[in-house]
Amino acid sequence: MVEAPGWAALDLEALAGRAVAATLARTGVAAGEVAILACDDARIAGLNADFRDRARPTNVLSWPSEERGAPAEGGHPAPPGDAELGDIAIAWETCAAEAEAAAIPVADHVTHLIVHATLHLLGYDHVREGDAVLMEGLETEILGKMGLGDPYSR
Repeated sequence: MVEAPGWAALDLEALAGRAVAATLARTGVAAGEVAILACDDARIAGLNADFRDRARPTNVLSWPSEERGAPAEGGHPAPPGDAELGDIAIAWETCAAEAEAAAIPVADHVTHLIVHATLHLLGYDHVREGDAVLMEGLETEILGKMGLGDPYSR
């Protein structure tokens, strides 16, 4: 669902489809459904306040349909039990500003954020150090296979 007019600059459906498919392929998940809300900073700030008690915009949020986290730090989560993986919200103004600050195309940054959020839906996280190393490594590998640079080396 596209709510913010800035998203018209990208073919978000195709971009997100490629990012989700690449993430699923790398993690060995045969198929999965992801709903994406392409919104503005005001909308994501409200969602961030409601769900994370942080009343400010952020680039991307994700809500897995079920808890899938790995029990051991640095371990892979169990595969999803069904095709419904969860929901993602992504904010145009924040994404565009971050891409500009990093001097990269918005499409590349959004691709990274969709890969990142899809990994969250699959149970990957970056709170514990070992989990962060695994997740960032997967992001870098997936993006590399898509022809994009390492987002953590900028």
